Amino acid sequence: MSAVNGPLAAGLVAVAAGAVAYVFLLPYLSGEKRAEQRRKVIGQSRSALAERGVAASRREQVAKSLKDLEAKKSTTKVTLELRLARAGLDWGRRKYYVVSALIGLVLAFGVFVLSNSPLIAGLALFAGGLGVPSWLLTRLQKRRISAFVAELPNAMDVIVRGLRSGIPLGDCLRMISYEAKEPLRSEFRIAMEAQALGLSMSDAILRMCERVPVTEVNFFAVVVGIQQKSGGNLSEALGNLSRVLRERKKMSGKIQAMSMEAKASAVIIGALPFFVAFATYLSSPEYTALLWTTSIGKIALAGAGIWMALGILVMKKMISFDI
Repeated sequence: MSAVNGPLAAGLVAVAAGAVAYVFLLPYLSGEKRAEQRRKVIGQSRSALAERGVAASRREQVAKSLKDLEAKKSTTKVTLELRLARAGLDWGRRKYYVVSALIGLVLAFGVFVLSNSPLIAGLALFAGGLGVPSWLLTRLQKRRISAFVAELPNAMDVIVRGLRSGIPLGDCLRMISYEAKEPLRSEFRIAMEAQALGLSMSDAILRMCERVPVTEVNFFAVVVGIQQKSGGNLSEALGNLSRVLRERKKMSGKIQAMSMEAKASAVIIGALPFFVAFATYLSSPEYTALLWTTSIGKIALAGAGIWMALGILVMKKMISFDI
């Protein structure tokens, strides 16, 4: 009996071992394991392709939005009212012309008293009525834009913290319009007023690009516009934008520090002829008086002034850097 049970038990053990081996080896022998691995690889490839497609689509949307903004900026006519708005002045066209005329008259009167020449006074009237007001507008616009760009990263951080804590985008922008520094506060207040009149958030920010024509505002408008069209994590996008703006500011500071030596040299070279002329006049007035008492001296003085202006413009162009 035991002799019969021994081969039977051995056969049962062999069958059991074969069954276990069959269960574990069947997927490899039949190709099911390889098929599963291929399906997994295909699924991962499809998901990667889908993610790449979404990223490519988002990049295309960003590029298209930037091109549209640049095209709109190039076709936007810079009127006098728009220049006054960019400078932060609430003047009308009539007030601007009155102030320009007063500046021209005052400058022409002062030049006429000093030179006793109607021709020079007429040139001073022309320069004071047209050149000086335009120069002042440009200076005010640059100073206002610099203050706006310096404060914009802080506003982005406020929006990011508000979005992460559950506050809607409109409430975050309204908070900036009441609590931020100028000119950021007034610009966001104008955008919120435009939204209250029926414009969408992206269109209201696009109008801000017309009053503050800088790349940083274009980025902000593109991020908000794409989020409203296709969705996405707005807080993360604005956080990245804030980091980019701060890096641009750091780069601008580094460039300014590196170009300070060239700027100092340009200032010294530009001021040296005037200093030498003034010192020469103090030592021998009769010698330098020939420059404005004789015809040849006046021509030489005018030519020197033209060449001096050209040299200053060339040096200014050489030490000016765009980021």
